[in-house]
Amino acid sequence: MALLEIRNVTRRFGSLVAVDRVSLAIEPGEFFTLLGPSGCGKTTLLRMIAGFDEPDEGELFLDGRPLAGIAPEKRPVHTVFQSYALFPHMTVAGNIAFPLEMAGRPREEIGRRVRETLSLVHLEEKGEAYPHELSGGQKQRVALARGLVNKPRLLLLDEPLGALDAKLRVEMQVELINLQRDVGVTFVFVTHAQQEALALSHRIAVMSHGRVEQLDTPERLYTAPASRFVADFIGKINLIEAEVAGNAHGHLMLRSAMGDLAADLSPDAKPGERGALALRPELVRVAERLESLELRNRFAGHVKDLLYEGDVTLYTVEVEGGFVIEALLANASPGRARLFKVGDAVAVGWRHDAGVFIRG
Repeated sequence: MALLEIRNVTRRFGSLVAVDRVSLAIEPGEFFTLLGPSGCGKTTLLRMIAGFDEPDEGELFLDGRPLAGIAPEKRPVHTVFQSYALFPHMTVAGNIAFPLEMAGRPREEIGRRVRETLSLVHLEEKGEAYPHELSGGQKQRVALARGLVNKPRLLLLDEPLGALDAKLRVEMQVELINLQRDVGVTFVFVTHAQQEALALSHRIAVMSHGRVEQLDTPERLYTAPASRFVADFIGKINLIEAEVAGNAHGHLMLRSAMGDLAADLSPDAKPGERGALALRPELVRVAERLESLELRNRFAGHVKDLLYEGDVTLYTVEVEGGFVIEALLANASPGRARLFKVGDAVAVGWRHDAGVFIRG
């Protein structure tokens, strides 16, 4: 049985539909992420799970029991916010102990649980420190510890890493993965950061305009996006407008303004159907000459722009007709990246199974 079940939930604010008939089932022990741009409804959905808001339609169930009418403090759920929400006048230990004190737990139990939780987040030496004496990463660990100390069934995390710098965010991602695995608590994580969601999650619900566009594993979302929105929102992508021409030589043949393209067979694709070929830049090859690319899809062009990113370089190649293809090449690969300059004549190409045809 699912730990958390959301059935056809809708939330409106006047004429704005913030959450539109969303249904989800989240399993025990999952690291589940709600991913989407600002205003997509992910935080509103999280607030309804926490009990800070109620749906206009639909129901939420935890362990098979309806959550309607249960106050936030009565739910076995805790929320961690981006702002940390630590009490500045309390020590680290006091902040962590607060939920247990509010629940009326015995003093001995409170002390034991606080010590255990401090150890869990590697802050054993910081129990008597105050929030202003901590780094951003340490404050986030205290917020996590306070959320876990009363052993909730669900830990809700609303953009918890948003206030951290890039390097610390990556470090905290690793810590979150290890922490979730160690405690076994179900995490429901809200973020607009695509790479963060891909790195952390068992499953991701991608949201747009209050609806779930696709619910899948990180790998499937990246390699088999179900819509243009998901393809474009998750990582870098080339979207080439195309129309299905038919099947030939074991390939799906597409017509595009660039020329004919070959893609993987799609059993549901019908001749005349319009859509786009979604192609990740790292699957595009770049060579000095067209003849060097023994690929069905290959085009001559020139380097229009490049963006050096340290370990990789993103090339923007303009082919005949003014169409642009992006290629992401590893700088450590001999004869590939950092070989070309803006204005160089090059060829780009990709395997037939590198792209995914998306309808519509």
